[in-house]
Amino acid sequence: MPLFKPNRYRGKLIVVEGIDGSGKSTQISLLSHWLRSCGYAVAFSEWNSSPLVRQATRRGKRKEMFTPTTFSLIHATDFADRMESYILPLVKSGAIVCADRYAYTAFARDVARGVGRRWVRNLYRFAIHPNIAFYFRVPLDVALGRILGGRDALKYYEAGMDLGLARDVEESFRIFQGRILDEYEAMAQEVGFHIIDASLPIEEQQRQMREIVTRELGADAENGVLRVPPEGAAGA
Repeated sequence: MPLFKPNRYRGKLIVVEGIDGSGKSTQISLLSHWLRSCGYAVAFSEWNSSPLVRQATRRGKRKEMFTPTTFSLIHATDFADRMESYILPLVKSGAIVCADRYAYTAFARDVARGVGRRWVRNLYRFAIHPNIAFYFRVPLDVALGRILGGRDALKYYEAGMDLGLARDVEESFRIFQGRILDEYEAMAQEVGFHIIDASLPIEEQQRQMREIVTRELGADAENGVLRVPPEGAAGA
């Protein structure tokens, strides 16, 4: 059974996935800037960013109220609001939407928290299928070094402290991220990720992404995707 609805619209959806510290956010930002420089209408979407549930999410995290199931449900609500009010209208209009994390994040994180795989996938069946989904594969120790070396403190749910994996926050984070990594690896072939070696230089990762985007979108991008007039064209 398909995970998502097919994208039958003019626009395209490109998503990036990976554990914390994989560098995916940097790469999707670079890609979106490149696509804009090519003249395409490009929009950007981030995980857990809907204003509809933002305050409830913050309050729940601050008071440590979430169970794995309620955490899953509130993220699904956030995603549904962004899909209906932001991502879908933009794709229908012909824009390219670059998403830093998509439903696959829930497939990995929620299951790592003990929520059933089938249940989580059913929650997101309303979503449209991405045209391209990148997975940034990185060794756990490399990713952890990037995160722990650049943070003053890890947050409670970020570190998986709600699961009772370890008393030490860094050890809990390591175990939790390892579980998430296992889920990404298990679903990689199932969902057809384009896998990028996230230990390569930033420039090489970006080169590979652009090559894949050019090849995968091809004529569809030239004929269907919304273009933005060059600066100054309106007054020419």
